[in-house]
Amino acid sequence: MKKYWLFLLSIVVAVSVAGCGTNVSSSAGEKNEKDVQTIVVGTGTQFPNICFIDDKGKLTGYDVEVVRAIDKELKDYKFEFKTMEFSNLLLSLESNKIDMIAHNMAQNAERKKKFLFNDETYNYSPLYVTVPKNRNDIHSLKDLEGKKMIVGATSNAAVYLDKYNQKHGNKIDVVYAGQGADDATTQLKTGRADATLATPFSIDF
Repeated sequence: MKKYWLFLLSIVVAVSVAGCGTNVSSSAGEKNEKDVQTIVVGTGTQFPNICFIDDKGKLTGYDVEVVRAIDKELKDYKFEFKTMEFSNLLLSLESNKIDMIAHNMAQNAERKKKFLFNDETYNYSPLYVTVPKNRNDIHSLKDLEGKKMIVGATSNAAVYLDKYNQKHGNKIDVVYAGQGADDATTQLKTGRADATLATPFSIDF
């Protein structure tokens, strides 16, 4: 894949502005008979190193293990994971189907209006215009005018392209990837899409 530097963005874990969790009474035999508050954590299974299923069938990854470490420290809380497609995470958070997200979530102005983000960003990623090796006619977003670019429906790339199109007369045909982590790659290989925006990690993967 060919790549070009575009812009820098911060990646964070999102938490709902609204109150979260459900009170679940602990058993009578439990120490101090405290109530334990259950926090439902939305995450994915197809992002290597961040949230994925390992070769033993276990959900793991950086974001997942951070939550598990927090779970061990907070005795009055129980964290339960609920896996889903990345495109469903923010919608599920907004509709209170989950209480927080642990999935390398990019921060932007639109999201900050609805959600709380952790104060300390743990990752920064530029986005690259990414095309198959045999495409020598695309070197920037301007070269994509009249062409098709595929991105995730709720990704920061989608937000950026929407703003770009608003400023430049909607000249780029933006389409959204379907289910599965390989959909964008497949559409690029088959020629159904001309390019995508991707982080260096995604390109290497």
